[in-house]
Amino acid sequence: MQKIMAQAGLGSRRSCEEVIAAGRVTVNGKVAILGTKADPAVDRILVDHQPLKTPEALVYIAVHKPRGVLSTVSDPDPRPTVRQLVDLPGTFYPVGRLDVDSEGLVLLTNDGDLANRLTHPRYGHEKEYRVLVARHPDEEQLATWRRGVVLEDGYRTVPADVHIEESSGKGMWLRIVLREGRKRQIRETGSLLGLPVVKIIRVRIGTLQLGTLKPRQWRVLTQPEIDALKQTPLPGKKAPHRMQPRVVPEAKNPAAHAPATGHPYHSQKPRTRRSDDTPYRGRPSQSGHPASTQKRNPRPNSVSRRSPAAPSQKNKK
Repeated sequence: MQKIMAQAGLGSRRSCEEVIAAGRVTVNGKVAILGTKADPAVDRILVDHQPLKTPEALVYIAVHKPRGVLSTVSDPDPRPTVRQLVDLPGTFYPVGRLDVDSEGLVLLTNDGDLANRLTHPRYGHEKEYRVLVARHPDEEQLATWRRGVVLEDGYRTVPADVHIEESSGKGMWLRIVLREGRKRQIRETGSLLGLPVVKIIRVRIGTLQLGTLKPRQWRVLTQPEIDALKQTPLPGKKAPHRMQPRVVPEAKNPAAHAPATGHPYHSQKPRTRRSDDTPYRGRPSQSGHPASTQKRNPRPNSVSRRSPAAPSQKNKK
């Protein structure tokens, strides 16, 4: 059900799951639950007592969000939203939100499946940023940022790629690649390391690049860009490794590859399997027969080994 709702442009699959869990969706008069299946062409699906819209044509738009613009579709805040920058009809949702003080690439789309793929932590999509910090970082600060830090809420960030790009007066431009999307993570990490963040520009989401877009500009994605975003494999799922047979070149002169007879191990005859009727369980005896084939006298019992008891003194008397 959440997939059908996402395809209809009601949001990402995760947000649609929340709507279903809240009991706001019905299918043929019955309240839907997570896991409910339906066919939009046959079943009557209502969301908040309104019929589910026919799925719209999928649209993918790259936007350069400037500072001071909210990464939302609608908000009670009077400040402008990223949706207002695109003068196209339809319902689009931002993928890869940025805080109001940051700028850079934001993807607007009505493709809920792609939105889920790009935002869910299990997919581990990379997001790349140019970050201006107020001071020149030392190697220890960079190494700590790369390893991960514990934020104020107790969350430990995953390792990140952090590299120096260029200096800017007293500050320094860094290139940072994250594989998670914690709110204000870069700013909080810089503050904990003594590197106040001055500016953040996101330049990449997965395979999608910001390119030459200027602030407030937008463009529709090309089909190759859309295909590249959708074809990103799941983490941990690698192509199956096939063992290649080892090819041994055929020797031109077999005698040249024969083992040397002078070596003590090479001089021994190859071992052969013994037949079942001649078991071997030890070293041969002096008679030449295997020890296991000789008859062993049974061990005399303890009584026969004892010497006759001497008559006691009482019996003598």
